[in-house]
Amino acid sequence: MTIRIDIWSDIACPWCRIGKARFETALADFDHSDEVDIAWHAFILDPELPERYEGSEVDYLVERKGMPRAQVEAMTEQIAQAGAGEGLEFAFDTVVPSSSRTAHALLKYAEAAGADVGAAEDALFDAHFRDGEVIADPEVLVRIGSRLGLDADAVRAGLTDPTVLRAVDADLAAARQIGVSVVPFFVFEQKYAVSGGQPAEVFTRALEQVWAEAHPQVGLTPLGDPEAAACGPDGCTPPTRADGGAQHP
Repeated sequence: MTIRIDIWSDIACPWCRIGKARFETALADFDHSDEVDIAWHAFILDPELPERYEGSEVDYLVERKGMPRAQVEAMTEQIAQAGAGEGLEFAFDTVVPSSSRTAHALLKYAEAAGADVGAAEDALFDAHFRDGEVIADPEVLVRIGSRLGLDADAVRAGLTDPTVLRAVDADLAAARQIGVSVVPFFVFEQKYAVSGGQPAEVFTRALEQVWAEAHPQVGLTPLGDPEAAACGPDGCTPPTRADGGAQHP
């Protein structure tokens, strides 16, 4: 019996990149990793973000989020350091703030085409946070899809396919229905939620708990005095008094 994990994530979210890496670290060490089904879901942090924002990531956060510039610069530095701890590179000075909707369409098309969605997520994260690519640019997305082994023309058509776009919208609607407000957001067996770029140990505990609940140990829970008089292959033991002394007939 497999266990299911649903993950809501946004390509424009640096903690989603870090959280994914930490989750995968925990999953790699999990004894039953081959019996875990993972479903990736779209989330868009800023639905009003244009396909290309004219300014840097810091400019965007200062203007759109109303954060002081010094605070934003300190925050991005902390994120970059956290990412480096997971072997990830963040180059916030080259990030181009862009709508992630079309990038999510690529992920949905890749999933339908049988490609590795986790690898597609990584490629998009690298394009956005490391390489300064515009993740709303269809040509960038076609190039990424091609590197994943997908046909370029099919990817280009898939980015505007109504079925693909409905799949993106369905993810967004599901997130609203269960109250997802921050990402990354991990749901284990539709029962437990883990939000944010938690340490790998948190994901390890969640995996072990969910697995144990889905696969209870065969056996009975003993009640009463485990040393009460009984008979076994080697004979019988006499009953004992409350004070511990043996009772004799």
